[in-house]
Amino acid sequence: MDPRILVTGITSAAGRAVAAQLEARGLPYLGSDARADTRQAGETPAAAVRLLPATDPDMILDLRRLVDREAINVIIPTLTVELPVLAAARAGFAQDVRIIVGDPAAVALANDQLFTTWALQAAGIPVPRFAVPGDLAAAPASLAGLSGPVVVKPRVFKGFHGVHLLAGTASVSWKNLPAGQLVQEFIPGADYVCLVFGTPARNAMAPVAVVLEKTRTPYGRAGSDEVSRRVPADQAGDVRKLGLAAVRTLGLTGPVQVQIRRRTDGTPVVLGVCATLGENSTWAPEMLDAVLATFTLPAFNPASFRRCPAVPADALG
Repeated sequence: MDPRILVTGITSAAGRAVAAQLEARGLPYLGSDARADTRQAGETPAAAVRLLPATDPDMILDLRRLVDREAINVIIPTLTVELPVLAAARAGFAQDVRIIVGDPAAVALANDQLFTTWALQAAGIPVPRFAVPGDLAAAPASLAGLSGPVVVKPRVFKGFHGVHLLAGTASVSWKNLPAGQLVQEFIPGADYVCLVFGTPARNAMAPVAVVLEKTRTPYGRAGSDEVSRRVPADQAGDVRKLGLAAVRTLGLTGPVQVQIRRRTDGTPVVLGVCATLGENSTWAPEMLDAVLATFTLPAFNPASFRRCPAVPADALG
């Protein structure tokens, strides 16, 4: 049986990047999106269908009908907003449908950058100093650990459009900031994204990890998250190890993007995590290869990409 692939969020930059890689491999696919126009001229493949947004309670029902109608057996989500819903709803799909999303608990943890940072910090993974606006408003003395430039960004990842770099904190009215924000110290050094395909323990396939270096800080400037090069495997080993450690700590499987920067002393720290096959996967074809391996190798990670395994009969009493 050949893979019949659905790429969600097909009008997004990530969706188009995944579609282009599938086309380069000669693999047919169907695209879906919740946007009103799924046929943007020159950008979106013609084979695209409208799907309810992830915020709609009937989105999974809509997706199930599409999967059944088109005999889809591999779903590659590219929108972070879909991940918690898809992870929680895997049991609603046929046993042979692979949904390339991690386990529900890990996805829920990674979906909130504050929870992610707490978990990484508790495990000893280096992260920037951080706070939430409400704490800063209630206890201004806590700003001592956030002297200098700071980054304010949504706790739920929405790309870099909602990320802002502030020169300082003296004139900021923390109580007036919108809810759901995270404040981090600005890390000024070299900027990386570590692309990881996480695999569970005792899996026959080793995790994939590719380091990319970026040329511009994306903060506050849409469209400036530019990759300058793919870092050779014998360089930036500490960044690669940190990306793998972050993914393992969070318990994520499947494609993950780990944002990493170096402090002025060269120490790498994790800025954030996004558990999707993103636009940067164009630079790392191994990521899509690993996704496709979950279909061609039936024993690969069944608990993460197919329905959760059935409860043993003797556990039911």
